[in-house]
Amino acid sequence: MMENRDDIKRWLETSRLEAADIDCVTTVMLKILDGKCKMSESGKQVMIVLYDLVKDRPGRLLGANEHTLIAEARATHPGEAERMQIYERRLLAETMISRPVMKAFKAMLRAEGVIASL
Repeated sequence: MMENRDDIKRWLETSRLEAADIDCVTTVMLKILDGKCKMSESGKQVMIVLYDLVKDRPGRLLGANEHTLIAEARATHPGEAERMQIYERRLLAETMISRPVMKAFKAMLRAEGVIASL
């Protein structure tokens, strides 16, 4: 697993993330923020760094609305209403992105050493 921002940044320089992959990163970030992410703490930290590095790239299905919600949640300590909004947006994102696409994305991250294998 990649340990720091520089490692992830170098990986991004040679990776070929597609718009659908950016959607996956955004969805994982929503899941981290709504408290439902089952990744290890170190895995979550890698995904947060990855999100920060790619959030300005265009997604295929997700975009400004999700990024604004994420930025607002990170700037404050969201209350129950805000967490529910994040949760609902994450569920919507997960219905838009097929399970095989998300599974393939996570498998690629594991295969390339970005996150730890299960």
